[in-house]
Amino acid sequence: MTVQHEAPPEGAAEDLEVWIDQDLCTGDGICAQYAPDVFELDIDGLAYVKSSEDELLQDPGATTRVPLPLLLDVVDSVKECPGDCIHVRRVSDRVEVYGPDAE
Repeated sequence: MTVQHEAPPEGAAEDLEVWIDQDLCTGDGICAQYAPDVFELDIDGLAYVKSSEDELLQDPGATTRVPLPLLLDVVDSVKECPGDCIHVRRVSDRVEVYGPDAE
């Protein structure tokens, strides 16, 4: 599967965080394939974000920072997710920049 990378939006160098809505997660694992340092499937078959210390964050709405070197991998995860459950937003104003609620 080939994914075309789009240029990150203006201001993408600012801090971004990502979270997964497990109610919509289909458990396909595409996110973990694209960005295994950020996403992981748990034994319940759903995807979760991981902390910078590689800890699975299972609380509903848990967020983790998006490391800039992994931004394109995370964006590809958002675009290819069949459940449309991955949300990336700016930390500063919590505006979604990638995902189903992106402006």
